[in-house]
Amino acid sequence: MLSEEQRRFLESRRVAHLATADAAGAPHVLPVCFAVDGANAYVTIDSKPKRPEVRTLKRLRNIAENPAVALVADHYDDADWSHLGWVMLRGRAEVLAAGPEHDAAQRLLRQRYAQYAAMALEDLPVIAIRIERVAGWGEMTPS
Repeated sequence: MLSEEQRRFLESRRVAHLATADAAGAPHVLPVCFAVDGANAYVTIDSKPKRPEVRTLKRLRNIAENPAVALVADHYDDADWSHLGWVMLRGRAEVLAAGPEHDAAQRLLRQRYAQYAAMALEDLPVIAIRIERVAGWGEMTPS
């Protein structure tokens, strides 16, 4: 589903934006750390110092009401717009609380982001995005 060019572009991006919507369609977009593996993208819920109960996060409530999501990673170059590019993954999200896929996703994210090494993520949920559609535009050369 993802071309090799799109996959390399995504691997070169350190942040993406996750879009969810509630049952009424009200959008919610936020920056996230992510990893792609096969036909899935993963986003972990990390420690939230301001909110002790992570299961009340808006993105998780939205996914429970409406599992249709989008994840967009982009590159913006203010000096040279010929280098602009983005990849959008659309699909259905599933919240993984535990299990082999949850654990494998956490390992993948820890390998990708050194900051996660010091965090206790084992008991925190992972958002698994089952990629159904891929769109992209612009310069896909990893930077």
